Amino acid sequence: MKSFTIRQLVEAVGGNYFGDEAALDREIQFVTSDSREAAPGALFVAFVGARTDGHRYMTRCLKDGAVCCLSEREPAEDERPCVQVPSTLRAMGALAAWHRSRFHIPVIGITGSVGKTTTKEMVASVLSERFNTHKTQKNFNNELGVPQTLLRLDDANEVSVVEMGISDFGEMRRLTAMVHPTIAVMSVIGDSHLEFLHDHAGVLRAKGEIFESMGPDDLAILNGDDETLRAYYPPTRRLTYGLQEGNDFVAANVENLGAQGVRCTIRHAGGEFDVHIPAYGVHMVYAALAGAAVGHSLGMTDEEIARGIAHYQTVGDRARVLHTPKLTIVSDCYNANPSSTAAAIESLRLLDGRKVCVLGDMLELGENTAALHRQVGERAAQAGVELVLCTGELSRSICEGARSAGGTALWFPDKDALISALPETIRMGDCILVKASHSMAFEDVTKALLEL
Repeated sequence: MKSFTIRQLVEAVGGNYFGDEAALDREIQFVTSDSREAAPGALFVAFVGARTDGHRYMTRCLKDGAVCCLSEREPAEDERPCVQVPSTLRAMGALAAWHRSRFHIPVIGITGSVGKTTTKEMVASVLSERFNTHKTQKNFNNELGVPQTLLRLDDANEVSVVEMGISDFGEMRRLTAMVHPTIAVMSVIGDSHLEFLHDHAGVLRAKGEIFESMGPDDLAILNGDDETLRAYYPPTRRLTYGLQEGNDFVAANVENLGAQGVRCTIRHAGGEFDVHIPAYGVHMVYAALAGAAVGHSLGMTDEEIARGIAHYQTVGDRARVLHTPKLTIVSDCYNANPSSTAAAIESLRLLDGRKVCVLGDMLELGENTAALHRQVGERAAQAGVELVLCTGELSRSICEGARSAGGTALWFPDKDALISALPETIRMGDCILVKASHSMAFEDVTKALLEL
């Protein structure tokens, strides 16, 4: 992180300073809200969480060498130096926005209903072939995670790739005030967070807040195969990508290699080039196209872009293909909505073996929750999935949908019951998709499958 002083912190967040005036010029080297990470050079940010109150640890953090604390209450004598603000969350956003303003580099904001993290990783992989690339770690993409991402920017960074996730109106506006992207990538407008955003038009309106601080010389890179995005023209320059002709970046000659990934040809106005994507599924082609569009817009050669795509690595528990002597398991437990689950089911068809889906509840879908779950079950049966196993109250509708479309589906009252039934229901050679919203903790299912 590019360091700053306590004095600059006070100016950036507009807080009240408590402490020795001489300490104002001390330099802050990094920012943390984890008291266990407090060390010389740290700014400790005290958040009030569901489980603990960070203010309880301010004294200890200062004793461990922290330079200063950021607090929502007036500090005691042994909790100083300290900057007091009404909201440490809002102050972190203000600090991140100020820190971002110190860097005059391309910043790529990644958003969409599906595939944000995959697209972020692919874009960063491409850009890393030429640039010192800063990127969002893990999925730190909300109003707490984005400031942490931006505050890691350093003078060595030549470009930044920031994932931006929202669930309600106004959130993207606040994130954009911090990030100030020069390039915005939108993956898909799908069925996510409908409890708050209502429909696809609402999703686009909420995510479209990203363009409110962007100018006509900035760039939007949109999935042109998405019906909603194809008709969308933000107040910036615009490029589209997809499998359909008419996009600015098009994938042709797509060859699925199963667990070995995908080969295709990427065509654009300046020519075409062949790429190998080392991860399976058609959704990976879209991520590669987004990476190509971003790389090309920043002056990269086709050869550099192809190398960056080839160097892509799957992150976390997203569509990881795991092999055991008995099974092939696609562990996609990080999150789920109807669009991403449908894409995962389609991609499952590319792998060998009897197809089995272990599915759980998908959350925040609003008034159409039951119908959307039912459609996923129908989609699974229509795609040739031979067995659907579900748990979670909402997933009853997945089973109903699968059965109505002629499939075989079993529902279990809880996750333990589902896991107990795996030895009886899973066969040698099965190819199994494991997917549900993150709160379902389906990593436990993956672990049980690995032990069969």
